[in-house]
Amino acid sequence: MSSGDISYGNFRAIEGAARKASQGEDADERFCGSLYNPSYGYFSKQVVIFTPGEPFIFNDIADEPEFHRLLGERYTEFEDKLDLKQPNESRQLWHTPTELFRPYYGESVARYLVENYKISQFPYHDLIIYEMGAGNGTLMLNILDYIRDADPSVYQRTKYKIIEISPNLASMQANQLMRNADARGHASKVEIINKSIFEWNQVVASPCYFVAMEVFDNFAHDAIRYDPTTEEPLQGTVLIDAGGDFYEFYTPQIDPVASRYMRVRHAATGGKYPHPLYQNRFRRVLRGALPFQPNLSDPEYIPTRLMQFFDVLERYFPGHKLVTSDFHDLPDTIKGINAPVVQTRYQRRTVPVTTALVHQGYFDILFPTDFNVMESMYRAITGKLTRVLSHEDFLRRWAYVEETQTKSGENPLLNWYKNASVMTTV
Repeated sequence: MSSGDISYGNFRAIEGAARKASQGEDADERFCGSLYNPSYGYFSKQVVIFTPGEPFIFNDIADEPEFHRLLGERYTEFEDKLDLKQPNESRQLWHTPTELFRPYYGESVARYLVENYKISQFPYHDLIIYEMGAGNGTLMLNILDYIRDADPSVYQRTKYKIIEISPNLASMQANQLMRNADARGHASKVEIINKSIFEWNQVVASPCYFVAMEVFDNFAHDAIRYDPTTEEPLQGTVLIDAGGDFYEFYTPQIDPVASRYMRVRHAATGGKYPHPLYQNRFRRVLRGALPFQPNLSDPEYIPTRLMQFFDVLERYFPGHKLVTSDFHDLPDTIKGINAPVVQTRYQRRTVPVTTALVHQGYFDILFPTDFNVMESMYRAITGKLTRVLSHEDFLRRWAYVEETQTKSGENPLLNWYKNASVMTTV
């Protein structure tokens, strides 16, 4: 996609800076390199997953402020050790609930999987678990440890398969299985498949569970704006010049993926979804007649890659049940509907910016997930029924919450991530 010294790509391409689970940005190979290029890729050279060391003993912690303090100390110790080996002022460090609340968070997911498996599949089928976006493999180990200890009969029937596009992370996950005797005991249960989920080409006929925790927030999106008068949609396109500068423009030629997304969304939701033009049309036209008004609406960011993921599940995993968690709301987003947070880290501080047109490989781009729209589209594409719970409600049902309660009665496992939801296939 290049002509002379100028490179073009639709808006999906700029998300090469996305964090951990884009599973293959296909718009332009030049942009994809910002994720996985061995010299400068975000996963290859930039991203570090924070691990706090030994699990926190929450019952011995006074309250949530003390937990914040202890977590801050462990963050500092973690980065100090990294800096002794190789100082890096722009280190991209992030954490997940799996790491912060290890092993309790993973055990809650394991209980959900085991109980639902025993109700609907045991003993006629094996417990087959696919995980996408597995990070450094901590959730895998926590789930397998719990099943082995709590239900040996189910453990004998368990198979765990990680689908991981990043060679770096796939290697890290394999190393997790070798770190001690307990982990090595799971090796025969685990298969790490180093490929993109969007390259999957074989049907898995057996019933299985598909786990995707904090994956959708980094799936590629398209930017769409609308003509306020005609209501015609226009799709965002990015131009990169020879100096590496980004230029954004919009064209009425909507590509087939984005066009299909808008058709499916409208049909699945009955036309009820957030939209930049959902306001009084007369007021909109009047406002457009005023001088110096923008000639296009604010952008909306549509999760086209998420739709394609549902297509993969429907086509290749017909017997799947999805277990997914992600953010339904995010602070400090850039302008637009369903707009992302774009941020980097410098000198151990998070630095948010106001545009998604950022240097490849150094910025995290996280989109909120509209679970109302996403649930409707998943149902329409797969034909399956679902349940959406808040992060807290899911954990109240499946975690042993007394294990993460502080002396004051506060419970960080329940109180953190209130901006997240969990969707499961029923």
